[in-house]
Amino acid sequence: MGLIDNINKTFDHRIRLGIMSALMVNDDVDFNRLKELLDVTDGNLSSHTKTLENAEYIAIEKSFIGRKPNTRYRMTRKGREAFKKHIEALENLLKKH
Repeated sequence: MGLIDNINKTFDHRIRLGIMSALMVNDDVDFNRLKELLDVTDGNLSSHTKTLENAEYIAIEKSFIGRKPNTRYRMTRKGREAFKKHIEALENLLKKH
């Protein structure tokens, strides 16, 4: 087994890494909070959340608060397992050097 076998390409981008990190420590996070935490544009965040949703790593819930749309994200079980493996692979890689 190679050093980088469990490193997940989906998490290669810092924004996707940030989204997953935020969701590891929160049950769910809404769009505006993620945008604020990661300091990204609407389009940039939408693009990265779509990638994670397509991989089935996050689930998206859309609702209205009053008349304002609200989009919330939560990590799926599949996403949590994949992200943990990714973090462990990074830790193992760092220990080897």
